[in-house]
Amino acid sequence: MPLCIAASGVVVALTLSQFTLAWTHSIEKLRWEEDYRVEADALRLVEARIRGSGAGMEPPEGSVLIEGVWHYKPALPPLPVLRLTQSGYAGDYALCNQGRCRLLADTIGKPDDARVVELRPCADEGTGLAAAGPASGATR
Repeated sequence: MPLCIAASGVVVALTLSQFTLAWTHSIEKLRWEEDYRVEADALRLVEARIRGSGAGMEPPEGSVLIEGVWHYKPALPPLPVLRLTQSGYAGDYALCNQGRCRLLADTIGKPDDARVVELRPCADEGTGLAAAGPASGATR
């Protein structure tokens, strides 16, 4: 099932079944990573990692520290859509797959101002987005 990325009227389909969403916290300047699996009608958050703590990014209960990185498994249901806010005032999100990362701006263009970006499974590789579901989102 491909992943669709939509923002400002642009929709891009990427053929991948799993990916890591990564970003740097805008204040603490520490990397945050979330591993997702693309399923038929949702994105499943499999694991998350925080490379430090502070300013609203304390590792949750049950986290394990491995080589300076907190690992944990979020207890979230599958997400029909993941909404992100992309802004020129904070670092961009990166989508990583098979050891390679690409900034969202390189995939869907750089925002003029803040904009909402939606990630979701594609309904069909050639036709765009699947049906929308309740909002969820990552924040920086």
